[in-house]
Amino acid sequence: MTDAPNVYDAEPIPDAARSEIDRMLRSGDLFRYTAPEDAPVSLLEQEFAALLGSRYALGVSSCSAALFLSLKALDLPRDARVLIPGFTFAAVPSAVVHADCIPVLCEVSDNYRIDIKDFEERLESDIAAVIISHMRGHTSDMDAIMALCEARDIPVIEDAAHSLGTTWAGRNIGTLGRVGCFSFQSYKLVNAGEGGILITDDADLIARAVIMSGAYENNWCKHFKQMNGDLQKAFARWQNELPLYNMRMSNLSAAIIRPQLAEIPRRVRDGRQGHDHVAARLNRSPWLEVPEALAAEERAPDSIQFNLIGMSEADARAFTEEAAARGVKVQIFGLSTDNARAFWNWRFLPGDAPDLPQTREMLMRACDVRLPARLTRAEHDFIADALVSAAEAVMEPVRAYGT
Repeated sequence: MTDAPNVYDAEPIPDAARSEIDRMLRSGDLFRYTAPEDAPVSLLEQEFAALLGSRYALGVSSCSAALFLSLKALDLPRDARVLIPGFTFAAVPSAVVHADCIPVLCEVSDNYRIDIKDFEERLESDIAAVIISHMRGHTSDMDAIMALCEARDIPVIEDAAHSLGTTWAGRNIGTLGRVGCFSFQSYKLVNAGEGGILITDDADLIARAVIMSGAYENNWCKHFKQMNGDLQKAFARWQNELPLYNMRMSNLSAAIIRPQLAEIPRRVRDGRQGHDHVAARLNRSPWLEVPEALAAEERAPDSIQFNLIGMSEADARAFTEEAAARGVKVQIFGLSTDNARAFWNWRFLPGDAPDLPQTREMLMRACDVRLPARLTRAEHDFIADALVSAAEAVMEPVRAYGT
């Protein structure tokens, strides 16, 4: 019998990182600006931009830092209204608040994706920018979103923390909007413990972001192998004109990340196969439903989300207890105490508490289970068996009593 899988440990850091890490530990060369060129962070930026098909990349301390710097680099006025989905992590509205802007929340459907009708209606309320969170790797209708925003000249930032390796109509997520922001936190596809990166094709925006990330004096020169004319003009324009927030990535983080870039296709393939296998099994239960991906979306999942069908709140809580007894921890977003993904817990938001009845209803029945790419088929089956049997333990007596 397979033991309950450990879904929290990340994959081992590749051996290829160790010699570079050892070299840096011996030299103490951890600061990205120590070397005159080819520091590990600068190399990571070049490699990541090439991997995603973007012109520029900037390594920073976290995806939250990337989101914050993206908003600041857009040069939005104080109290600008930024539209975000009601289902996201607390770091997203936090970044908006830190950037001296006002978060405006829109509804999310029971498939975890933005409700386009509600999104369009809220766009008319003096929105200056949009952050699209591909929450837990679920891609909203980016064709509709981009068309609506482009028609109004509203810049789009993609929060792709969970979506490295995901594509939309063949394009890499993170390259559809003005900026794409990614995470290297331990529960993501590429693990550095902490860290983030932003990508863009906009020379003026990257210049502003690089300076504000902490490129004091002329250290911005060390970010690029070659400086084209647009970049040179942008840096000349903004040098000494912007505050420094010092959100830099260290060389040690970059040395851990770089060898993992080659592992992304394998992790995407294995993660998708494992997710789809578990999803097919859950969908055979009358009590569990994994929403279908949109047609243009090719996901790179590191977890699985599913909705509870026909369960009361008491049933839902009993389900999590039954699953835990079988060795699988289930988080129900709306029922977990102080969950950072439940919008009513974001009490730092300015103004009145947001009213999002559709999103609230979804969060009260939406379940989350980690499903890292490294799991075996036997471990996938263990998780699926535990979830299905937990639902049956709660709901089959109810069905039997009612017949």
